[in-house]
Amino acid sequence: MAHTPFSGPLYALDAPERIRSSNYPEPFASLMQARQKRPLGDLFNLKNFGVNLIHLPPGSISSLHHSHELQDEFIYVLEGHPTLFQADESLQLAPGMIAGFPAKGVAHHLENRTDVTCVILEVGDRSTGDRVNYPSDDIQAVTGADGKWHFTHKDGIPYS
Repeated sequence: MAHTPFSGPLYALDAPERIRSSNYPEPFASLMQARQKRPLGDLFNLKNFGVNLIHLPPGSISSLHHSHELQDEFIYVLEGHPTLFQADESLQLAPGMIAGFPAKGVAHHLENRTDVTCVILEVGDRSTGDRVNYPSDDIQAVTGADGKWHFTHKDGIPYS
């Protein structure tokens, strides 16, 4: 539901946390339970791209290992040392580091394998009809005309 956008600046940490920790269906949503996401772009009714402030407590993950067919993604590490898993490689990131994931690129996700919360700024476009591939899990997603993610098993059967 659209709301009246903020007309002025706002401290990012004052932005409300997303109510649901994940849009994934179960059993995958539970894996994101510790992740905290503040959808900053939504506060201003941005339609073409999303901006999220993500807090990854120790032991948490940002998402399932995935790649987008249409959406570009970009991250900027603000605090902590998350581990980036990209294709079959891993690299520990540090504050000030950035990474980009072009559409049709390699699968990726972040994990916090440290004992300190990691804070990441995430930016991605909102391409209608985007498809997300999850090479390690029996799930796939597509954005519908309604702008929402629709999840199915890899054989096309919807999650209930």
